[in-house]
Amino acid sequence: MAATEKKFIRSGELRLWTERFGDAGDPVVLLVMGTATPGLGWPDELVDTLVAAGRQVIRYDHRDTGRSGRVDFAAQPYSVADLAGDAVAVLDGYGVAAAHVAGASLGGTIGQWLAVHRPERVTALTAIMTSPMGADAGPAWARAMAGQEPDPGDLPPPSPRFLAHLARSATAPRTTREHHVAANLETWRVLNGEALPFDEKAARRFVEESYDVAADPAAALNHDAAGRLMTEDRRAPLSSIKAPTLVVHGSEDPLLPLPHGEALAAAIPHARLEVVPGMGHSFLSPGLPRHIAELLLTQPS
Repeated sequence: MAATEKKFIRSGELRLWTERFGDAGDPVVLLVMGTATPGLGWPDELVDTLVAAGRQVIRYDHRDTGRSGRVDFAAQPYSVADLAGDAVAVLDGYGVAAAHVAGASLGGTIGQWLAVHRPERVTALTAIMTSPMGADAGPAWARAMAGQEPDPGDLPPPSPRFLAHLARSATAPRTTREHHVAANLETWRVLNGEALPFDEKAARRFVEESYDVAADPAAALNHDAAGRLMTEDRRAPLSSIKAPTLVVHGSEDPLLPLPHGEALAAAIPHARLEVVPGMGHSFLSPGLPRHIAELLLTQPS
């Protein structure tokens, strides 16, 4: 389905690339992507399924991804709160007072932040393959990468296979388009996990298009720093969330294992946890985008 409208929206000094699908009179689902990933990370099949069911869908490129503006992170570091401000700017740009906010990975953290600090903008929250926004993953990662035993009080680190991939990826060449595409394709293959089939054709199309629309592919690395920045606003209790909340998590997530989703659902009053058997940390398996869209449609519109 072609976008009904495509435009840049201002968030402070930044321009954010956005797309709207469906009837402007239908209830809005704002799709918020994860770390270093433009709006294309939300598959067209997922968007089409939502629109066919009577939802208006907005997806957008985060700052430092896709067609959106770039930030000199060293000079102007930003946090999850700033990324949440971008999401609000997108809603404002389309004249939307409140929306069902659906976030994946870092997008789920942004959704939590909005549900806590800007509750009037969130009619419903769906947090997919994410973790409680106040959970600091740094210590668990450090122990895992050092080969140390996990602390029983921490949420689990990524899988050994994913950590091994990170070590290999750090030395992979990235001087050409082909290098970037090959490296990113392999990352998504590992993130998909080993339980569900990997849709390599869809993944290649996604990583190629993401690379081709990005003015500076390296800028997306700023999201890692922003995501690790544990500001005090991220420690606000999730128990204050009033929006109907759905937590969707894969049983085989190699980046944020299932206990992350379980902890998030337990922290939010009346949250519903849907565990997707075999799903890893991506939507790149045949049939998965439609299944996730169908779960989103169980939320109040």
